[in-house]
Amino acid sequence: MSEQDLQDSPPRPAGEKLQKVLARIGVGSRRDVEAWIGEGRIKVNGVVATLGQRVDLHDAISVDGRLIKREESAESVRRVIMYNKPDGEICTRDDPEGRPTVFDRLPRPKEGRWINVGRLDINTTGLLLFTTDGELANRLMHPSFEMDREYAVRVRGEVDDDMIARLKEGVVLEDGPARFTDIQVAPGGEGFNHWYHCVVMEGRNREVRRLWESQGLVVSRLKRVRFGPVFLNSDLPMGRWREMSQGEIDILAAEVGLTPVAMPAMNAKTKDKLERMQRKSSKPVGRGERVRTLRPAKDGAPAGERPARQPREEGGRKGRTTVAERPSDVRRKPAGAPKRSGPGAGRGKPRSE
Repeated sequence: MSEQDLQDSPPRPAGEKLQKVLARIGVGSRRDVEAWIGEGRIKVNGVVATLGQRVDLHDAISVDGRLIKREESAESVRRVIMYNKPDGEICTRDDPEGRPTVFDRLPRPKEGRWINVGRLDINTTGLLLFTTDGELANRLMHPSFEMDREYAVRVRGEVDDDMIARLKEGVVLEDGPARFTDIQVAPGGEGFNHWYHCVVMEGRNREVRRLWESQGLVVSRLKRVRFGPVFLNSDLPMGRWREMSQGEIDILAAEVGLTPVAMPAMNAKTKDKLERMQRKSSKPVGRGERVRTLRPAKDGAPAGERPARQPREEGGRKGRTTVAERPSDVRRKPAGAPKRSGPGAGRGKPRSE
């Protein structure tokens, strides 16, 4: 480029995009912040913000009238927890109908707030990830990073090879084409009920259910068992959470091109409290502690309640509540690829959305 071209080119805009700044410090995911900007809930220096607006250290940012305190020079706090969601819980912070939410059981972070990485339907169980790093949440959810989601699904009806082929090749749903990148038969089920493990590369609303329903089948159970390199198994009982270690978080962040960020230092009192909460959350749900559900009552139990433990015969594989330390190309299988082998493969209880 010539000196004249450099003189004629417009100056680069100063600062950083508002949604990226707020996502990095854990105010919300980029998607959340963009929605709030569109609703006029965010102001910069007292003026309603616009999408794509850039800010720097000298700008005052407020959300719903509350001034956001930020230290641009400090790196974001990156914590991640895994949660085994029971059915009957919704993936919002507050519900006008008073239904339980996935945030009710989570510990309160000292800095930032928990941002859910995707959502699960009220009647879908299994693995949910939460992080205090909005940029990590945004990348994990963005389709361009192709984070595969694996589910265990119990299907009611006759399933033949042609159906499997169509679901892997792609079908047209009301919101566009969709497909499973992999489908494997799982143990368990009887009669017209059969378990399958299936993988999708995006998090569209009720996508797994709608794909099976496009073939005239009914999904009677659905549980997410894997998100990218993170697996779920019975070590994390339903309705419980576990904080991921620094090493696990670094592997997960590397999957979406982020550099490691050290977890915040904690004093002895805070660390001891977190460890006690972690031990309690890792224990199986006790007799007097039941997980709310929308399923009909059985055996005289009160309506709307049942024990959290799942029947053994539901089928599936034993996984690991950990991040699989393996090359990222191993986890992304093309349609029709053989069943995965190696650490974490073929293990775990049924997994669903």
